[in-house]
Amino acid sequence: MPVETLITEAAIQERVCALGQAIERDYTGKPLTIVAVLTGSLILLADLVRQIGIPHRIALLQASSYRGATTTSTTLVVNESFAPDVSDRDVLLLDDILDTGQTLSALVRHVADRGARSVRTAVLLRKIGRQTVPLEPDYSGFTIPDAFVVGYGLDYNDDYRHLPYVGILKD
Repeated sequence: MPVETLITEAAIQERVCALGQAIERDYTGKPLTIVAVLTGSLILLADLVRQIGIPHRIALLQASSYRGATTTSTTLVVNESFAPDVSDRDVLLLDDILDTGQTLSALVRHVADRGARSVRTAVLLRKIGRQTVPLEPDYSGFTIPDAFVVGYGLDYNDDYRHLPYVGILKD
């Protein structure tokens, strides 16, 4: 399937650098743990943590409310074997996309219930027109239209994650 470029690789790298600087400024002197939601945010995580020059921990959380090519959210499933120790830590939940908000808001509660000192959110993409849960991300890379996007970690049936840009998947 063809992919139409929505956000270039250069624009992503520039924005990730700016996000890293903002996060570093906000968390200086705090016990930061960045918890990335698998699998879509892995590429963002790798690029972002190299932009943050203060000590921080990295953890992964496997959670999903989508399966395959669907764009409809289902029940959230969290793999507890990946659950990091966040007791008395300032946590930044990192996800690839804020769509309906259901997954991210459930994960904020999930991490807070595990004793985090604070929980903030960061997303690469914020899709307009689909959010059903009132959640304002603390850090956001780009606002995008309501289209099915792939690349830079986002997938269609586990393909296209490797693209260095974000694109709209065409039928």
